[in-house]
Amino acid sequence: MHIADFAVGMLGATAVVGAGLPIAVGAGLSIKLRKTDQVVACFFGEGASNQGTFHESLNMASVWSLPVVFVCENNLYAMGTRQSVAMKIENVADRAIAYGIPGFIVDGNDVLKVYEATCKAVEVARRGEGPTLVECKTYRHKGHSRVDPAKYRPKEEVAQWMVKDPIRRFKDKLLQGGILRKQEIDHVESRAMVQVEDAVKFAIESAYPAPEEALEDVYG
Repeated sequence: MHIADFAVGMLGATAVVGAGLPIAVGAGLSIKLRKTDQVVACFFGEGASNQGTFHESLNMASVWSLPVVFVCENNLYAMGTRQSVAMKIENVADRAIAYGIPGFIVDGNDVLKVYEATCKAVEVARRGEGPTLVECKTYRHKGHSRVDPAKYRPKEEVAQWMVKDPIRRFKDKLLQGGILRKQEIDHVESRAMVQVEDAVKFAIESAYPAPEEALEDVYG
């Protein structure tokens, strides 16, 4: 469920809401102490922005001018709780001002706008000017999990957001701009499908780990 790959700088996810924020701050402090040009990208939902760890982490990263990009994927629902029920403000990015850091609001379903906002935030971090809070307005295609029918979301709302699918929008932009042809996109999609199917096949056919491996990479 929660994957980590230190070889590519992916520190992993945690099942506790908001718990990844202080980990990102620790990684940012490590970067500053080691004097590298790395930047931490920390992803969380709008529900996590109501946790104490969010405020503590943004405050500490700001005070120490750490190279962290806090990315809030605001899909309007913290599991089944609509944002308007849990917070008085409309934009999570508005909270950035309390910590003296930049706060951007972008269309989270527009690949290029997210990229541009991220590049700005990374530049700020690499200049030693500290963290940035980037709020990406987006939406879940389905429920919070496989067992969540998401009946708390109005059908009309879901329909409105489905036409904003980021992959479909970016695909149309590439086609209209003449950057890719339909055959090239079809090839990319079919290749991706094969990779997913191969990964699933590998997982299903792999042997179960030995019992003694249960304690490997576990820190007490």
